Amino acid sequence: MKSNKLRKICAIALTLALGMSVFAGCGKDNSVDSGRKLIYNLGSDPETIDPTLNTAAESGTIIDNAFEGLMRLDENEKAKPGVAEKMDVSDDKLVYTFKLRKDAKWSDGKDVTAKDFEYSWVRALTKETAAEYAYQFFYIKNAKNFYDGKAKREDLGIEVVDDHTLKVTLESPTDYFPELTAFTNYVPLREDIVSANPDTWATNPETYVSNGPFKLVQWDMKDQLIFEKNDNYWNKKEIKLPGIVYKLVTDQNTAYASLKSGEFDMVDTVPPAEIESGKNEGLVTIYPNLATYMLAFNVGKQDSISSPEVKKALSNKKVRQALSLAIDRKGIVEKVTKAGQVPAYSYVPKGILNSKGEEFASKEYFNPNQANTEEAKKLLAEAGYPNGEGLPTFEFMYNTEGSHKDIAQVIQQDWAKIGVKAELTNQEWKVFLNTRQQGGYQIARHGWNGDYVDPMTFLDLFETGGGNNDAGFSNAEYDKLLADARKETDANRRWELMRKAEDILMDEAPIIPLYYYTKVKGAKPEVKGVRVSMLGHVYFDKAYIEESK
Repeated sequence: MKSNKLRKICAIALTLALGMSVFAGCGKDNSVDSGRKLIYNLGSDPETIDPTLNTAAESGTIIDNAFEGLMRLDENEKAKPGVAEKMDVSDDKLVYTFKLRKDAKWSDGKDVTAKDFEYSWVRALTKETAAEYAYQFFYIKNAKNFYDGKAKREDLGIEVVDDHTLKVTLESPTDYFPELTAFTNYVPLREDIVSANPDTWATNPETYVSNGPFKLVQWDMKDQLIFEKNDNYWNKKEIKLPGIVYKLVTDQNTAYASLKSGEFDMVDTVPPAEIESGKNEGLVTIYPNLATYMLAFNVGKQDSISSPEVKKALSNKKVRQALSLAIDRKGIVEKVTKAGQVPAYSYVPKGILNSKGEEFASKEYFNPNQANTEEAKKLLAEAGYPNGEGLPTFEFMYNTEGSHKDIAQVIQQDWAKIGVKAELTNQEWKVFLNTRQQGGYQIARHGWNGDYVDPMTFLDLFETGGGNNDAGFSNAEYDKLLADARKETDANRRWELMRKAEDILMDEAPIIPLYYYTKVKGAKPEVKGVRVSMLGHVYFDKAYIEESK
């Protein structure tokens, strides 16, 4: 999922035990302040909270607390029952049969049915919907063919057996499919509501009918979204908060000041300069995050680039490699972000282990601890641009929020050392996402948060034609390796195929990995039970606020 804020992953995944990061004190609830909504500063106004169309981690937090899929994720990012109270898997691991609980309700009181899941998934797979995450459903039999117009609806491996039974057939065994059914885009939707208001249903509290712990009651654009406890949620007795107020203050310093003054209960990000003092005051916690901060080159969506010189330079992989080697990653994490981020030496971040406890991210594609200026200059010369001579000035775009400007300025200075000029431009998050997705950039800030704990969640981002492939990268061998990996049942062979794919990606360099994120949250000491997932979302289903004594 696209990542906006500044985050991290800890070495060796911190055994996923840290992935279950929960604000302490979830045991006793005899001091719960049951009358006060939790005020959480999310930051930017969401681009969308339509589950089918969303790609951002921040909006995903809103959706995951408003909706519920067949499965939910536990503290170890493993599937546990959600709307489905039972899941049966065939011996060949191709057919999943989900039995839906009969007390699962929508926020308007209607039953959640298997048809609601079918409608949602088919909507995502309908090309006209323009769901960037459509590829996340291609594990389902004939889903890719249906998306491409080569199969009919009845050919899809999605069968509604009855109102409370959904049968799903896969293309090939996929061990993490149960976790996928907990993913934001896999939640059910109401056809009667969405089809009647396809463009506006997710912006209006009256039509934003959901089936999770909280329901939308008010949305003041660029100010706040107010959610209240969903009294029709099947597990409502476990929900302690009466509601959540998502504030939309984009300036980190202003938001953090509101936390310290008591106006906010929790903030999604913390200014780097406040992290150490905030930790000492008990207001700031750093969590692991399965995510990579990077830059993307526009290598395949260049229609909006008018300069032939820019197109030529961006299309030269030696230029891209040189720009990568010139960056001082260690300097960025130590002098700018200051939250324990790890300088990246690969695209897939640390934290994904096989059954033997071995890291997927075991290969260093470059030295993450220092810039290699001399090698960068050599590559530029080989590309026909000695000391940067003849190169155009590149436009480097970032989103306004957070510390992205400070990072961009460091990179601008690093590139100047090899004779490369960059002009910095910025856009507000929602606009930035659309601009980058449409290819309206030359070089752009990027970030990707894992959607499940497997290398594929990072690598499939850059398959040809992928909805989230904002770089427009395309490589037939890369695509084939990932296609083969999806079909491979031998775990060791599968990892080998994906490692070969990453080799190609790092050599072609459509992206520059900079560091592995951490997730820095600020919260009052009386906020308890909030789960901060290493996959980028924040869960409030067990959260509560202690009464002041």
